[in-house]
Amino acid sequence: SPLAPRGPAPLSPSLSLPLPTAQAAAARLCSGAGGQPEAAGGDGAMLRHLTRKLRASGPVTVAEYMREALTNPGQGYYTRRGGIGESGDFITSPEISQVFGELIGIWYISEWMAMGKPNTFQLVELGPGRGTLTEDILRVFKQLASVLSKCDVSVHLVEVSPRLSEIQAATLTGGKVQPNPEDESAYMKGVSKTGIPIFWYRDIQDVPSGCSFYLAHEFFDALPIHKFQRTEKGWREVLVDIDPEVPDQLRFVLSPSRTPATQNFIQPEETRDHVEVCPEAGVIVQRLASRIEKDGGAALVADYGHNGTKTDTFRGFRNHKLHHVLSAPGTADLTADVDFSYLRKMAQGRTATLGPMKQREFLKNMGIDLRLQVLLQNSGDTATREQLLHSYDMLMNPEKMGDCFNFFALLPHHRLLHPDKKDKPESKSPSPPVAGFNELLLK
Repeated sequence: SPLAPRGPAPLSPSLSLPLPTAQAAAARLCSGAGGQPEAAGGDGAMLRHLTRKLRASGPVTVAEYMREALTNPGQGYYTRRGGIGESGDFITSPEISQVFGELIGIWYISEWMAMGKPNTFQLVELGPGRGTLTEDILRVFKQLASVLSKCDVSVHLVEVSPRLSEIQAATLTGGKVQPNPEDESAYMKGVSKTGIPIFWYRDIQDVPSGCSFYLAHEFFDALPIHKFQRTEKGWREVLVDIDPEVPDQLRFVLSPSRTPATQNFIQPEETRDHVEVCPEAGVIVQRLASRIEKDGGAALVADYGHNGTKTDTFRGFRNHKLHHVLSAPGTADLTADVDFSYLRKMAQGRTATLGPMKQREFLKNMGIDLRLQVLLQNSGDTATREQLLHSYDMLMNPEKMGDCFNFFALLPHHRLLHPDKKDKPESKSPSPPVAGFNELLLK
């Protein structure tokens, strides 16, 4: 297996980390073309930094390795590169079709209306990529400006990458932004092309409180994971170390004894032999749930993942090809499937949760078929029509993104309450169905 440890690994005789399934790979590649992981490359600065660190302090957790490789201020993949789109390392749904973002925008307005049209509407996106999704959502907000006319709408982007925040600013404001004074929590602010104020933050905790609608599209999958292997001696954590036989290469090893993470994150009832846990995702979901419980709003998570059933999903992508996760760190995107059962658990009952629901079902419920028909009727040339059909197939085909991606929502409990029939049924009206998670009733 290309992801198995290289050379002899005295701590991990039975550790084998298979390549991800073709289906999972297609989700990230968005081209369905898998193949062997791409070989090493790049300038090697991150690898040198990591090997110095490993020589000084010994093996590190997979989470620590991911954190360094992706977000190290000097050499991290997201801070320095962040390749999204045709010329990057992966393509996301908003890059494929504007319809995706438009339907998400409709979801937010639908939920805002179902919650009684509160007079403030903070759209908060975590890890906004190139800003394409937010741009598509703001176009919907502009088209429905009469509905939102009495509402104070603002956009809040949580972004750690300086390079991506510049791209987002160019996409959303045309580049008209200003750095924020140091006494403010946002590090940058601007006004969208449609006249809506936009703020940038490094951490979700910096986003002001208030009625907020959160969006996390392909965000949780890039957060650092801990990996654990069941052995004859009990659970052991998978660590990253230098390969003693090939000094400039890294390999996986097993911890010789239980680590703090092993004691904290493995559930007694766990039946799998290999488990991935993302504590950072748990912390973020807890923050989202407590904010929604306190201030109202909702959160929509769209990502590839599972419901507590998968084992090894850790993989790398570079130039739209599978890339060995330990090769040329800092030059490739590292990712792992989201465990939605863990997210549900970490909401701790503070909010109701819906999903995970497969992307094709969610988009169908949101009316993608009707929207496609309208766009096809209005498109004058064959090339545009072909592009629309190709995009639709990419988003909806079970072999491509349709079944790989899932939608998951956090909502206030009262949003899903049905009136008690015994208690004056005429005085209460049932909550409207949640768009996307129920079939959309088009009147």
